[in-house]
Amino acid sequence: MTMPSDLEIARSASLRPISEIASAMGIPESLLEHYGASVAKVKLDAIAELSDRPRAKYVVVTAITPTPLGEGKTTTTVGLGQAMAHVGKRATISIRQPSMGPTFGIKGGAAGGGYSQAVPMEALNLHLTGDMHAVTSAHNMLSAMVDNHLHQGNALGLDLNNITWRRVLDINERALRNIVIGLGSKDDGVTRQTGFDITAASEAMALLGLSTSLQDLRARLGRIVVGYTKDGMAVTAEELKGAGAMTVIMRDAIKPNLLQTIENTPVFVHTGPFGNIATGNSSVVADLIGIHTGDFLVTEAGFGADMGAERFFNIKCRTSGLTPDAAVIVATVRALKAHSGNHRVVAGRALPPALLEENPDEVRVGGANLAKHIENVKMQGVTPVVAINAFPTDHASEHAAIKELAAELGVRAAVSNHFTEGGKGATELAEAVIDAASRPSEFRFLYPLEAPLREKIETIATRVYGADGVDYSAPANSQLNLFEQNGFGNLPLCMAKTQYSLSSDAKLLGAPRGWRLAVREVRASVGAGFIYAICGDIRTMPGLGSSPAAERIDIDENGEIVGLS
Repeated sequence: MTMPSDLEIARSASLRPISEIASAMGIPESLLEHYGASVAKVKLDAIAELSDRPRAKYVVVTAITPTPLGEGKTTTTVGLGQAMAHVGKRATISIRQPSMGPTFGIKGGAAGGGYSQAVPMEALNLHLTGDMHAVTSAHNMLSAMVDNHLHQGNALGLDLNNITWRRVLDINERALRNIVIGLGSKDDGVTRQTGFDITAASEAMALLGLSTSLQDLRARLGRIVVGYTKDGMAVTAEELKGAGAMTVIMRDAIKPNLLQTIENTPVFVHTGPFGNIATGNSSVVADLIGIHTGDFLVTEAGFGADMGAERFFNIKCRTSGLTPDAAVIVATVRALKAHSGNHRVVAGRALPPALLEENPDEVRVGGANLAKHIENVKMQGVTPVVAINAFPTDHASEHAAIKELAAELGVRAAVSNHFTEGGKGATELAEAVIDAASRPSEFRFLYPLEAPLREKIETIATRVYGADGVDYSAPANSQLNLFEQNGFGNLPLCMAKTQYSLSSDAKLLGAPRGWRLAVREVRASVGAGFIYAICGDIRTMPGLGSSPAAERIDIDENGEIVGLS
C-alpha cells in the first residue's frame, strides 16, 4: 500500500484549537496572540509567569554526520515528542522555522515527515507569522543605514574595504552572492562591492535565537559590528543609530510560535539560524517557556553532534542557563553505509542500488562515525541514546549491527518507526530516553570562555573533530588578533565547516584521522555573541539545483497548494 504524501497526511490531521493546546501546557489565553485557529505567538511574559512550575527533563536531538539527503532529525524530534504521550508523559517540542530558500530548492520543508509532523504544514513551511520577513527587513534596514552613512560623509570613518555587514534574502539565489552597489550618479550612493546571504545566515537571525528578552534583543542588536575603521576599530549598529529601528521591526518576531503535531503534541517553531555558520538551534525563549510546560522538552540541533549539538552545549546552554538531561543521536542504515566509503549519495538523485542491499558489515565500518558522535556527546557529560530511524529498505541484521555497536560503547539504541507509525512507532525510543534522562546529570562545557580564541578553536578541532591540529591562514591570524584587540576574545566559538564530514573536507567520511583543520577566515558575530571560524568553502547564499522544488509547487483548481514537501 502506498503511503500518503506528507501534505496529504498533514491535511488529514484533526487539529485542536491552539488555545486548547496552550491550556494543556498551562499557558493561559491571556498569554496568546492568535494567528488564525491553529497558530499563536506566546508573549514573553510567559517566561516569568511559568517559572515557578516544575522543570521538565531537557532532551536535545542530534545526529551522526548526515548524507546530503538528511537523516530525519526533525521527524525523529517530532516522533519522540509524540511518543511520550503513548508512555504516559507530557512533552513539548521545540524546532526551528524552515527557510523558504531550501523549501523551494532541493531540501524541501522542515516540518517533519510522514506521521511525525508539525502542522499546519503549509503555514509552517512558508510565511508562518512573518518572523523570517521581519529578520530580513531589520537586517536590510541596517544595510541601508550603513550605505547612507557612507553617502552622507562617513563620519565614523568606516573602511570601505572592511565593511562586513551584507544584505539578506530568504530565497536561494547564487547570482546575488557578490554584487556591486552604488552604480549610476553620485546621488545613487557610494560604489562598492558587497553581496547577499540567505536570511537564515543573518546575524540578526542568530541573535534572535539567542536573545532572552526584548531588552536583551535590543542590546544584542546594538553590539552588531558592521565593519572596521582603517585603524582596526569596530563600528557598531549602536553607533550608526540603527539598533532601535531594528528592534521595532523584530519586536513581534521574538515571541515564539506555538503549533501542534498531527497527534496534538505542542510544538514551538521559532527562529531558523543556519547550522554551519551559526548555532543551528531553535530559540532560547521558546525553551525558557517550554521547560515549564510538561515532563519533557525535546529540542533539535542542526546537522551532526560535531556541529549543532556542540553549539547547543557550548553556546545556547551558556545563554539560556538550561542544561540537558539526555541527547538523542539519530542514525540511519543508509548514512552508516555511506560512511563506509563504498557509496556516493547525491541530493535529488536516487540512492545507489548497492546501498539498499543487505550488508551489516558495511554498517559496522561506517559505525566509526556513530562512535565518534557518541564520544562527542559523552565528553560534554550528557547521556546519549541512539535512535535508529528506520526505513523500509533497511534489514533487521543492519539494525542489529547498530545496536551491537551502541552496546559496545555502553549506549542504548532503539529502532524507531515514527515516520510510518507516528508516536506509537517511537515508544521504544521514548522509554530509552526516559531512562537516560533519569540518570544524574554531569553536564560540562568544552572550554572556558576566558581561554584565548585560538585555544578554543584548537579544542573543538582536536577533541570534537579528531584533527591533529589547526593551521591558520594569514588573514585568519590577523582577524583573530583584531578581534582580541577589540575585546571579543571572551566569546564562544562557532566553527563553520562542511556538515558532511567530521573534518573540513566533505570527502573524508567515517571518523577520519591524520588531518589538520585549515582555518581560512574568521568573522565576529558580536551581537549574537560568538566568533565563527570558517574552515573550507562555506556558502552563505545557496543556489537552486537543476530541478528545484519550486518547479513542482503550485495551486490546484480549488486554490489548494500542491507539490509542497
